[in-house]
Amino acid sequence: MSILVTGGAGFIGSHTCVELLNAGYDIIILDNFANSKPESLKRIKELTGKDFKFYEADIRDAEALQKIFSENKIEAVIHFAGLKSVPQSISQPLEYYDNNIAGTVCLCDVMSKNGCKKMVFSSSATVYGSKNPSPLKEDMPTGGTTNPYGTTKYFIENILKDLCVPDKDWGVTILRYFNPIGAHKSGRIGEDPNGIPGNLMPYITQVAIGKLPHLNVCGNDYPTPDGTGVRDYIHVVDLALGHVKALERLLRTNGCEVYNLGTGKGYSVLDVVHAFEKAAGMKVNYKIAPRREGDIACCYSDPSKAKEILGWEAKYGIEEMCEDSWRWQSQNPNGLN
Repeated sequence: MSILVTGGAGFIGSHTCVELLNAGYDIIILDNFANSKPESLKRIKELTGKDFKFYEADIRDAEALQKIFSENKIEAVIHFAGLKSVPQSISQPLEYYDNNIAGTVCLCDVMSKNGCKKMVFSSSATVYGSKNPSPLKEDMPTGGTTNPYGTTKYFIENILKDLCVPDKDWGVTILRYFNPIGAHKSGRIGEDPNGIPGNLMPYITQVAIGKLPHLNVCGNDYPTPDGTGVRDYIHVVDLALGHVKALERLLRTNGCEVYNLGTGKGYSVLDVVHAFEKAAGMKVNYKIAPRREGDIACCYSDPSKAKEILGWEAKYGIEEMCEDSWRWQSQNPNGLN
């Protein structure tokens, strides 16, 4: 039996595939390379010494999905595939609703028809909206999202919860990520966004190697210690290991469970900039810019539920996240090209 990983060539997907293979799972990767590159598949094999099946397909293509399920015995799906840029979601909402929501509905329908009813879903802390105080706990109300990307995650969570009500064979684990950064210790895989990065760390690293002139710090008038936005940054390898723990539990349980994956610590944008400067031994050129639409002041997790039930907790601190991000970028100035 295999684990199907949608979006497995992407940043979080590729790191999770490495940890799944290292843990002894057989995997099948599905990706359409909308925000990833084929090279990452080679590097997953290189890092693990293991092979796997790959299908280039879109999760909205029911025929392609049916082919995958009819050709393989799939025990569970880890579902990463989706568009993920907050600014892009504001300018292209229909594309986000179609890709993320319609794609997930299509995937769940094909899974149901093929008797595969186990899913780990890649959600986001954005579902908590802007009204809940941090630290954010899983039992807090969700909704009131501040951008279409977050709204797609909120809708999908509700769809998956509803799916588990009439059909008790379904088992879904929803993982709410905070802010993944870092890279594999080898420097062989890491975050490689298309175009101008929408996330903080790849923007910093691209400034550091001279690809971008300076970092725009979007807003310094938030009600935080230094005025810049505070987030819960988590090492992508810690996040990947959280998926392995979630899968272990999912394969022996049914129903819907929700877990935060974060460190429980909040760092401001300038905290991250200064930690990176220390790790890389260089100054990062930055300028204060206006607040970015759809952003909130402060967001960090209470990760105690994942520790208690999944036996998972984040191990890496901000220093290692910055060191590993810099190793990846400096060794791969053009990403996975």
